[in-house]
Amino acid sequence: MVSFKQRDIISIRHFNKEELLYILDLAKKMEQLDNTDMLKGMVLGSLFFEPSTRTRLSFESAMKRLGGMVIGFAEPGVTSTAKGESLSDSVRIIEGYCDIIILRHYLEGSAQLAADVVNIPVINAGDGANQHPTQTFLDLYTIQKTKGTLEGLTIGFLGDLKYGRTVHSLAYALAYFGAEMHFVSPNSLRMPEDCIDELKDRKVKCHENESLAGISKKLDVLYCTRIQKERFADPVEFEKVRGTYRLSKSVLEEIGIKNDLKILHPLPRVDEMDESLDTTDFAVYFNQARNGVPVRKAILASVLGKE
Repeated sequence: MVSFKQRDIISIRHFNKEELLYILDLAKKMEQLDNTDMLKGMVLGSLFFEPSTRTRLSFESAMKRLGGMVIGFAEPGVTSTAKGESLSDSVRIIEGYCDIIILRHYLEGSAQLAADVVNIPVINAGDGANQHPTQTFLDLYTIQKTKGTLEGLTIGFLGDLKYGRTVHSLAYALAYFGAEMHFVSPNSLRMPEDCIDELKDRKVKCHENESLAGISKKLDVLYCTRIQKERFADPVEFEKVRGTYRLSKSVLEEIGIKNDLKILHPLPRVDEMDESLDTTDFAVYFNQARNGVPVRKAILASVLGKE
């Protein structure tokens, strides 16, 4: 029997196919569920050391719609971190104020560090360029809803694949479902070699390209990402790749696509995806963002032992 009770959500690698499907099935139920008192009396500690809109607010909305409460911060400058307090000391203190912690931090491995020093569940809301597991759950949920299945799809990943933590997590998850994957990026932002090696070890068909031309007509799903300026140590290197890809209706018409292609994006977008796509049947990224609430309701309820 699948159980998420009191489990940390640190990396998508920690979950098998059955567990992924369990959360997706529970999210379907949560989407139909009105506000309840399921988590009444429970407190979520929301700790965001990096900017966030969708992840932070959808978690807070999910917690409150289940009757729980939220404490925390969205700006570390107003906390004792500004005085030099370590992350481990911060989470040890906050552990005494809440039942579960959601953490976004700029350092890879920060979520695991937090989980190692506290005795309540920790949910990784993004640790540097490493992992973003709850985004992966909602990405899977969106693909499943819009394509009717997760099995045997051909998926294109476009943009910053080196620093794109959402891409890393989603690729690992889709490996369970027999996906064929096309990774499209500038050479300097290729999918990390260790990720490619692991996927190939899991018998995933992987292809790397610098252009969508020639592969676009094969894709069932196109997952776009922005090139993340904040991950570059050298601004000059960012300028070299800035604006490499600009997806629009005219570009899709030019390269050719399947009529039922679905385009996802974890957002925010900058200049890599034109607003002309927003009104097309291909675009599902705003629904994707909205799916964050039922998916995170499912995660919170299951980790806190109410489902």
